[in-house]
Amino acid sequence: MRNNAALVVALLLTCTKPVSNTPAPYTGPLITLPDGDSVRIEVAADDETRAQGLMYRDRIPPGIGMLFLFAQSGDYPFWMKNTLVPLDMIWIDDQKRVVHVEANVPPCQADPCPSYPPHAQAKYVLELAAGEAARHRVANGSTLTFQRLDHIVVR
Repeated sequence: MRNNAALVVALLLTCTKPVSNTPAPYTGPLITLPDGDSVRIEVAADDETRAQGLMYRDRIPPGIGMLFLFAQSGDYPFWMKNTLVPLDMIWIDDQKRVVHVEANVPPCQADPCPSYPPHAQAKYVLELAAGEAARHRVANGSTLTFQRLDHIVVR
């Protein structure tokens, strides 16, 4: 019996992998901003995820954002219903050029919530925590680089 227990322990030791404290590299969608920093993004590519957006979140960490994708360019106003933190909203055309920035948009305090139109044709809207657009020098005319979005289907 003692030999069997030693054998089981030996087998377990050879089958276990060493534990690493290094997180796996991020392989999801990214947007590179004008200053060269990249933002990890969640994608809203259908009506349900676009409607939900960043609602009910009590914090948006730096370096994280949400990219809203539309099937065609249009004048897409946004609002802040049920959004708990101020945001920067960045409208982007089909050439990945910024066409409008609405900075530090406050949460909606009462219905009806104000709407924030870009007054420009856009195919994408990027939402970041308030202050991030200025910190990364995002302005009208800036070009952003999208990475790892080729597999996304827009509905």
